[in-house]
Amino acid sequence: MFVSAPLRWLWILAIFVGEWGHFAAVGSLLVAGFSLSRGGRIGFAAAALSGAAAVVYIIPSVMAAAIAKSLPARCTAAFGERADAGRVAAFSWVDLFCGVPVSAVDVTEHVYATNGTKQLKLDLYQSGQTRPLQPLIVMIHGGSWNSGNKNQLPALNRYLAGEGYAVASIGYRHAPKFHFPAPLDDVFSAVEFLRRNAAQLQIDADRVVLIGRSAGGQLALSAAYAGREPAIRGVIAFYAPTDLTLGYDKPSRRGVLNSRKALEDYIGGIPLNRPAEYAAASPNAAVTRATPPTLLIHGGLDPIVWPHHSERLSASLERAERPHLYMALPWATHGCDANFSGPSSQLSLYAIDRFLANVFSTQPPHR
Repeated sequence: MFVSAPLRWLWILAIFVGEWGHFAAVGSLLVAGFSLSRGGRIGFAAAALSGAAAVVYIIPSVMAAAIAKSLPARCTAAFGERADAGRVAAFSWVDLFCGVPVSAVDVTEHVYATNGTKQLKLDLYQSGQTRPLQPLIVMIHGGSWNSGNKNQLPALNRYLAGEGYAVASIGYRHAPKFHFPAPLDDVFSAVEFLRRNAAQLQIDADRVVLIGRSAGGQLALSAAYAGREPAIRGVIAFYAPTDLTLGYDKPSRRGVLNSRKALEDYIGGIPLNRPAEYAAASPNAAVTRATPPTLLIHGGLDPIVWPHHSERLSASLERAERPHLYMALPWATHGCDANFSGPSSQLSLYAIDRFLANVFSTQPPHR
């Protein structure tokens, strides 16, 4: 909670402590109460230790509540004011323990492209109610470019579909068999498929936002910043690598992930031998004055993708005078949105709701 995890099992533990720690805090308080009731020095010592543990466990939630106070104003400053932007509160103690409500939605699977004998598929999440054409969100999973699938963390897909968006969670080709730009090409193929079938699928093909986690965040940013698809109104990236040469020079904690190997497999070599490819795959190098609005979400204790990736991209967007918000979560680690009702996810949901309401309400920029 105070330093980034040096080992994989500690990283997993950090996710649970940071995003489910409030339940452990309640348990610790119950233990403290029981220990006090037993009396004696041992009982008082156990109560003190349990009370101290409860304080540590609740810190992420307290920090989230503090960030929530300024988040509405920050969203307004970055993207504009919208009264009908989903969640009313940026953080709720009730939702923390009872869960963020999610509507029942329909999920259909589609083959959006074929590569040889391999079918590339997506899951389309939509409200089952009669609906007008829905703005499209393309969700891109993480997994170091060599793993993961379209079923990753589906709660956000269901939530956004319940808010009236069509959410396409896509699969894509993986390294090391397929190098960059193959996965990026798959993102564009998925968007093209959805645009071709927009009327049948009840999609508003002129309003598209990309969302990605980790490696998927790199793909989402790269696709949005490429300028190839004018319908892309904005992009949201969770803990994404944005400068791949920097990522190679300052890799993940080796005990958590061998990120250099992941980058070599993805790009097809080391930066010394493939500098152009590393640059082309780095969203930070693609920022221009036409770059679409961007929401960046990153944990301050991320041991896999260091926070300076989002910090540097935020600085580049600031210099280019592009609408953006960098939401830093000081207690959080990689995968901090694993608990859909946790501190990180609640703040993220509020910012995402505000972001989508604003970018989908505006006209696309001329490119």
